[in-house]
Amino acid sequence: MSLKSRVARAWSALLGHDLQTEFRRDIPPITSEDIEEIKSFFPMPKFFIFGHARSGTTMLARAIRIHPEVHCNYQAHFFTRPPLLESLVNRSDIGSWLSRSSNRWNQGRDLSPIVLRVCADYILEREARRMNKLIVGDKSPSSLMDGKAVELMHKVYPDGSLIYIIRDGRDTVISHRFQAFIEFPERLTKEDQDIRAHFAHNPEHFLSGQYSIFTEKSLRQAAKAWARNVDETNQSGRSLFHCRYLSLRYEDLLEHPWLKMLSVWEFLAAGEISADLEPVLNNEFSQNPDAEWQLEKASEIAQALNKGRHGSWQELFTSKDKEIFEQIAGTTLRAWGYESS
Repeated sequence: MSLKSRVARAWSALLGHDLQTEFRRDIPPITSEDIEEIKSFFPMPKFFIFGHARSGTTMLARAIRIHPEVHCNYQAHFFTRPPLLESLVNRSDIGSWLSRSSNRWNQGRDLSPIVLRVCADYILEREARRMNKLIVGDKSPSSLMDGKAVELMHKVYPDGSLIYIIRDGRDTVISHRFQAFIEFPERLTKEDQDIRAHFAHNPEHFLSGQYSIFTEKSLRQAAKAWARNVDETNQSGRSLFHCRYLSLRYEDLLEHPWLKMLSVWEFLAAGEISADLEPVLNNEFSQNPDAEWQLEKASEIAQALNKGRHGSWQELFTSKDKEIFEQIAGTTLRAWGYESS
């Protein structure tokens, strides 16, 4: 690095500028040869559950691990929330270290994708092995990364399986809104805090569609984010993973839990599925730990809600809310079979 560049960097550092972005680099995708070799150490098939926040990812993860061969835990965020798995190696100086020509261990190549795959494999398999499971996966909501999350996953796990769960966007944004009211009230704007206080004292004004739980700006942002997540994730999932990509609707999972979970386990090539699992699955679906926790956290808000129910938007959306969501995300709603009324 020249003296001029060094002085410029030092001056930027003194001014508090973030220099990290200057050191970022693209990570090469893992090769099929590397995958086969890594599988001799970490042989378990891997899957990942993506979905917009509040779309039923947790419920699906709880259900999927009922199978005696399948384990799933929550929110490693390898590919779905910064700093991401790739942050372990995406600095240029680390890349130089892992691909240095004098490093005779790397066989003249960049070891970065191997490091990423081995780290994730170890994290996933160490817990699955303890539970005597044979297939392992992670569920992490992908609201922040959308289609990019699928691309990042494919670079490390092109042989993995991706399950994407979709929920009616109107119910999704309502659930996400109440999550903010209940769990993160300190992050709300003054206008949002006023809406929250009004709901706590007079929920019937909102449950009858007289008042909106959203500001117009927040609803527009939420509708755009939901449609973008669904459109990008589904497009990337289909184009990159093909037969290793499965999408399903939250509402169908609620209506036909046993049939839908049979298709999920078959997609993962899990072993024999005993009919004895059906009552266990139904019992799991009858529980809602999140609702219980929210009731304990903020009963003045949560007690007025019927969590997890399909179609709550018809009560909580005002006429203006319906118009806004239709305008922004109507095409995506209809593409997934969600009617406008």
